[in-house]
Amino acid sequence: MSQPHTLPRRLQQPKALLAPGVYDALTALVAQQAGFEAVYLSGASIAYTRLGRSDIGLTTATEVAQTLAHITDRVDIPVIVDADTGFGNALNTQRTVRDFERAGAAMIQIEDQTFPKRCGHLDGKSVVPVAEMQGKLRAALDARHDPNTLILARTDAVAVEGLDAALERAERYLECGVDALFIEALRSDEQMDRTCAQFARRVPLLANMVEGGQTPVQSAAELGARGFRIVIFPGGTARAVLHTLQGYYASLQAHQTTRPWQGRMLDFDGLNAVIETPQLLAQGRRYEDADQLTGKTGP
Repeated sequence: MSQPHTLPRRLQQPKALLAPGVYDALTALVAQQAGFEAVYLSGASIAYTRLGRSDIGLTTATEVAQTLAHITDRVDIPVIVDADTGFGNALNTQRTVRDFERAGAAMIQIEDQTFPKRCGHLDGKSVVPVAEMQGKLRAALDARHDPNTLILARTDAVAVEGLDAALERAERYLECGVDALFIEALRSDEQMDRTCAQFARRVPLLANMVEGGQTPVQSAAELGARGFRIVIFPGGTARAVLHTLQGYYASLQAHQTTRPWQGRMLDFDGLNAVIETPQLLAQGRRYEDADQLTGKTGP
């Protein structure tokens, strides 16, 4: 089971937290096995993998909550979850926060785009008025059951209104009492430095690294030195998997067998080792032994 309430303590450490993007329980499990301290459940990657569609607001709160619940049941590291716009108005946002908190979220991200939203690195975005977003954030904070469930406010205003307006929005969102800030799609080192100069000493800042996106891709160490406390690579997992699948399917189509690809894939036993099938079967045998000891053979 996920341990969401370890995240506030982790964010007090000076080293930036690197959270890779995941989109299901399997990717989260592999990330945990690789040694990551937290993962980021990407709304875009859910759209890519569950729907085979773009990140343009087609996913639902229920789909995200179900995915989140599967992940938090499988791993014991905190999960930061993308809640898009809260999936509606302030009351919708409250329901989203309650659902995501019950599903085990450690941090819930809410953004100020209009609904339906689109990927933060796509053109054509629009944002809601500041007062409307403040209402959503206050609603989100009121809805959470445990104050250790963190609320992350994201603004997409850089692309719409410019950096100055985005930083002013972030100030207004911070006044609501949110636990972290995310200024999306910063265009340059200079914009990142301005953001950190204004906020880094006051609240954890998240940096979003999108391969081919608007923000220059840097390492977690570099971003941490600038002042960011959380670094995510939200879509990198989906892009890496897709690249591998393209090669695998092309090879299978060309050769009509997986033999040429077997050096680049797990075999049956290898897959079962990753998902811990032997341990699960051993757990099942413990219950079988208990039934035999009590003489129970059925309901």
